[in-house]
Amino acid sequence: MSNEAKSGCLIIACGALAKEFMAVRAANGWSDSQLAVTCLPAIWHNRPEKIPEGVRAKIRWGRKHFQEIFVLYGDCGTGGMLDEVLKEEGVERIEGPHCYDFFAGHAVFEGMMEEELGTFFLTDYITRHFDRLIWQGMGLDRHPDLRDAYFSHYRRVVYLAQVDDPALTKKAEAAAERLGLAFERRFTGYGELATFMKQAAGEAKQD
Repeated sequence: MSNEAKSGCLIIACGALAKEFMAVRAANGWSDSQLAVTCLPAIWHNRPEKIPEGVRAKIRWGRKHFQEIFVLYGDCGTGGMLDEVLKEEGVERIEGPHCYDFFAGHAVFEGMMEEELGTFFLTDYITRHFDRLIWQGMGLDRHPDLRDAYFSHYRRVVYLAQVDDPALTKKAEAAAERLGLAFERRFTGYGELATFMKQAAGEAKQD
């Protein structure tokens, strides 16, 4: 396929960020042809060794169809392997080790960790799927006694809220109570995710 036949920008994203991607795209009026997305399974956070080569495969497919490619992933537990792949492929990703960092903003996130190292973070996605990802995923539904083993070094839950939804806030607060931790909510909006997408859309326009 020739360069003239290619169009727009492709974002390769973690599946846990798909809803947020779509919300930011809709709010800015970007079309799918201008800013497209393809996602890798969110469950791969439990198998981070799969992420780097999964992203590479998406990049190589995307080069056949898009002018620009960006990656909407933190390091996400890959131990730098994702960044090695992106360096080899010449593709940029959003800055930060994980979504907590780029939702809150790096300086704010670092401040929260300095304030209380024993902080367990929730996002909208994790809150929606708390039972599947945390309660069932960590086996707490079958072995509730494991809660103390897993969370004894935590002191609080901080819910980083992307949308102002009282029902989600209530669910996040209930999750903190189930974990036996203090609860705090901080509204972040889409943070640096929105900034990153605007930059990607701008690159596509320039082409």
